[in-house]
Amino acid sequence: MSDLIEVLIVEDDPRIAEIHRRFTEKIEGFKVIATATTGEQAKEWLEVVQPHLVLLDVYLPDMKGVELIKFIRQNFQEIDVIMITAASEVDIVSHALRGGAFDYIIKPLTFDRFKESLENYQHKIAKLKGNQELTPEQIESLWNTRTKAGTSEANDSPKGIDPLTLEKILRCIESIGKEGITAEALSAESGVSRSTARRYLEYLISKKSVYAELIYGNVGRPERRYFRVHS
Repeated sequence: MSDLIEVLIVEDDPRIAEIHRRFTEKIEGFKVIATATTGEQAKEWLEVVQPHLVLLDVYLPDMKGVELIKFIRQNFQEIDVIMITAASEVDIVSHALRGGAFDYIIKPLTFDRFKESLENYQHKIAKLKGNQELTPEQIESLWNTRTKAGTSEANDSPKGIDPLTLEKILRCIESIGKEGITAEALSAESGVSRSTARRYLEYLISKKSVYAELIYGNVGRPERRYFRVHS
């Protein structure tokens, strides 16, 4: 994903807010643009900066985080929310779900769980931006928030096919034009080795996501090119 995802942290404990900031900025593609310690301060920041994502605590000095979710839904439809809280009460969790929280992370927070959540969010936003039409599997994966990016299309992947690498390859495949792509070109675009790119392309042929043709160049040397299968 080329565009930075701008993040607003809403957390009344400055030490925890700093942890969230450091965690966020360790993940490529995210940038913290503001931190709020109260609900009212968060509302002001939302008006001014309109971030893509809010990392939101439940217990704030002047209101509960679920009240802020309601405010966001009423005024900023494009802003998403991930709850990070120790709250486990049913009414709070249900309000977060009904308010459309993307994820609900229980404290104490670990970096792995934090990273998983943000990367899932990142991949799903990229999927929505990168397609005019989604497959049924892609649509189902948008609601499967606790699986790592790409696993919805790779739960039955054979040995040697890594779900995260597969997701990266799939994102590159989505941009293939009528001219197709070679394993060498895919390697350069995705950052994997040529042999890895070829292995994943052949796997995608078996899944009927791409097909291959031998194309003869000017000097007569055949070149194996891969093309998207359009449903």
